[in-house]
Amino acid sequence: MFKDTKAFSGFSVNDIPKAKAFYSQTLGLEVSEMNGMLQLHIAGGNPIIVYPKPNHTPATFTILNFPVDNVDRAVDELSKRGVQFEKYNMPDLKTDDKGIARGNGPNIAWFKDPAGNILSVLEDGG
Repeated sequence: MFKDTKAFSGFSVNDIPKAKAFYSQTLGLEVSEMNGMLQLHIAGGNPIIVYPKPNHTPATFTILNFPVDNVDRAVDELSKRGVQFEKYNMPDLKTDDKGIARGNGPNIAWFKDPAGNILSVLEDGG
């Protein structure tokens, strides 16, 4: 039934202007706005919809992953832009001082958007 449907993803935020500034200026994505919602235009073609929700609760899982060639370089650049990376120290997940988890899958670092949703940059081994 949906084999040829061009599906797209969406998530909520509590402040569209803050989200627009973050995704366009901080992350450098092409962002458009229509009917009070944002569209994030990413490589691959299908947009991601960002919609306002007054009683928004941040996702407790990663909602968007950005593959990069070099996670250290991406973390350094985003840090210069004011992004703060999450630090984890659990038995099965530890991050270094930069916020990068290494050696258990791809090198990956997590950060939050202004609404508290969790995003990541991860090193693309391909």
